[in-house]
Amino acid sequence: MTWEADDVVSVELVHPDGKPLPPWTPGGHIDVHLGGLVRQYSLCGDPADTGRYRIGVLKEPASRGGSAQVHGTLRPGQTVTVKGPRNHFALETAERYLFVAGGIGITPVLAQAREASALGRPWKLWHGGRRRASMAFGGELTSLAARSGNTVVFHPQDEHGHLDLAAILDEAASDEQALVYGCGPEPLLAALETVCDERGLRGRLRLERFAAVRAPAPEGGEQGFEVECARSGATVTVAPDQSVADALENAGVAVETSCREGICGTCETRVLDGTPDHRDMLLSTDEQTAGATMMICVSRCASARLVLDL
Repeated sequence: MTWEADDVVSVELVHPDGKPLPPWTPGGHIDVHLGGLVRQYSLCGDPADTGRYRIGVLKEPASRGGSAQVHGTLRPGQTVTVKGPRNHFALETAERYLFVAGGIGITPVLAQAREASALGRPWKLWHGGRRRASMAFGGELTSLAARSGNTVVFHPQDEHGHLDLAAILDEAASDEQALVYGCGPEPLLAALETVCDERGLRGRLRLERFAAVRAPAPEGGEQGFEVECARSGATVTVAPDQSVADALENAGVAVETSCREGICGTCETRVLDGTPDHRDMLLSTDEQTAGATMMICVSRCASARLVLDL
């Protein structure tokens, strides 16, 4: 465990028997089981190093318990259960990249910038934070930018105010070959979406959220519907105040979930028939329109019946 900034510690995880760990790609995350809790953390190490995973964890007073477990009780030599990795924030092929990270949102972006450098793709990274001392991996980012001939701009709020997203994205708007990647607190991501909408960049924006944004209930309120499980043969009625996952579990159908907020991807399930009403924060607009999969912890049904590959 290494202090990377004020209230930010990095943790390296290795197999207890020294075996190689499952491969991962930049933008990926793992589920870490911590004292009865399961939390998702982005991987920020080197994918070429198959012997260890590295995560960065912010000590967050308002957290749901995960960061308190890491900072307060997790110590070198302890064993934890890890699942994954999974990746819903993969670095897509582009000629250039603009990265915008806020606070601990730098963790997946660090790995993405490293991959872009290895691919020989130019990039620019804006890293915002409350204070310079609270911004993790500064030395690593500076060294990476210098070696690869790219640019990283550190923008602590107490020195420079909020990131000027309009000016930052004006640069991307003039470059049709660039993709924009953002990760950080919800106000930053919502502002990125707004400015990208104004500049016609929404199709080139890729985001990862650490917390869910609740979709408003439809006019007339939520409606119940039926879910048929094609493999198990079970048919379950989902009540207006139930999630699909809860209804299935109550009926004895085994499902795998973690965050229960539509942000981790653990419960992604193939849709065989019917029209999902997507409420997750992971699937792209095109993926939601296709309706091939859904996150059963939050998404519902826009038709009377769903058939799932369960």
